[in-house]
Amino acid sequence: MTLAQPEALNFECETGNYHTFCPISCVAWLYQKIEDSFFLVIGTKTCGYFLQNAMGVMIFAEPRYAMAELEEGDISAQLNDYEELKRLCEQIKRDRNPSVIVWIGTCTTEIIKMDLEGLAPKLESEIGIPIVVARANGLDYAFTQGEDTVLAAMAARCPNEAPVAETEKNERNAIQKLLHFGKKKEELAQEESEYVNHPPLVLFGSLPDPVVTQLTLELKKQGIKVSGWLPAKRYTELPVLEEGYYVVGVNPFLSRTATTLMRRRKCKLIGAPFPIGPDGTRAWVEKICSVFGITPKGLDEREAQIWANLEDYVQLIRGKSAFFMGDNLLEISLARFLIRCGMTVPEIGIPYMDKRYQAAELAMLEKTCQEMGVPLPKIVEKPDNYNQVQRIYELKPDLVITGMAHANPLEARGINTKWSVEFTFAQIHGFTNARDILELVTRPLRRNNNLKDLGWDKLVKEEAKI
Repeated sequence: MTLAQPEALNFECETGNYHTFCPISCVAWLYQKIEDSFFLVIGTKTCGYFLQNAMGVMIFAEPRYAMAELEEGDISAQLNDYEELKRLCEQIKRDRNPSVIVWIGTCTTEIIKMDLEGLAPKLESEIGIPIVVARANGLDYAFTQGEDTVLAAMAARCPNEAPVAETEKNERNAIQKLLHFGKKKEELAQEESEYVNHPPLVLFGSLPDPVVTQLTLELKKQGIKVSGWLPAKRYTELPVLEEGYYVVGVNPFLSRTATTLMRRRKCKLIGAPFPIGPDGTRAWVEKICSVFGITPKGLDEREAQIWANLEDYVQLIRGKSAFFMGDNLLEISLARFLIRCGMTVPEIGIPYMDKRYQAAELAMLEKTCQEMGVPLPKIVEKPDNYNQVQRIYELKPDLVITGMAHANPLEARGINTKWSVEFTFAQIHGFTNARDILELVTRPLRRNNNLKDLGWDKLVKEEAKI
């Protein structure tokens, strides 16, 4: 008698096209995260129009980014790139005086072979402000990888030894300051004694400050001390990265940063599922604990409590199906969480699949499907949108999570959709933010249930026939 082997995940690759935003959009969240930064996007008017449209809502916030528009003279190499960039950076220094200027290269700078890496060190020494070069251009697979490029460039700028002077220590310890706010010295000494003796740990991935605090506290409950985050709230507080430090990512699209940390900075990567959903957050904490030889405490109760709080949302999607068209590289983690909520996912489209960096997440997806008794999804890399639409018609999923370009056409044909870009900007990490994910997922279902009461669904079906 032979035991039946469990089925394995099925990977396919289709057109070779990437149907996703341009990665220069990463400026939208990074300039807010790194408060003493200034982002200079070097590209054409098209790049400027894109940024203006993508981030037009922030016009009143006086954002810390600008567009250096290349003219015909630049592209035909008739103008002096160095002098022009020097003029712009001196103006930025005069007006804003940031701690760092990040040059974001675009497709045009690649095509005309603009030597940004060669220009930056000379200009940096002249104006006295660090200049980080990140080629976050449209040649990337997904728009979220713009952050990956910026963080990989910043990883090279992290100090390689801990500061000795007390003033420097205080400057770099922003996270600890936040956690220790308003506490007495005796209380702080007691807290420090609660940490287990383990190698330094640095977390990488840009998250809003409340989520950074939540995840830091979740690890603190297990006796694990976070030595720093990349990126930090301020460029001057970038974490120390010595050889042998442990690092762990919080987002699935940071494979280039992970590679840079391992190869260039000689750090040890902890390959864990990503802290999205209560199941993913628990697995993330457990993996970090296992690497440091710590037995996790209270995670069963913590996860059960969160699931109990989510039950009102889970009831709305249990037994329903979701189809991912592919956009932001969060697809595997979100699909795994939705399957744990009781949904089925017939297909996960994804612009690019790094199987090494997402290995733990893929293994957890398989395990989740087996435990929930549902078929494994088909994973389609670089999906052909025309073929996908045909499959959507055949499968008739209850919800399609898609890029903005396809949402309205699908809605016009009576198919419930959700913009994938909303998950990029929402707070979805950690135990407490699982409710926000389900709020986004269930919103179109709740809206359409309300519209049915008004007879709207019949009108849509009639128009679809026409």
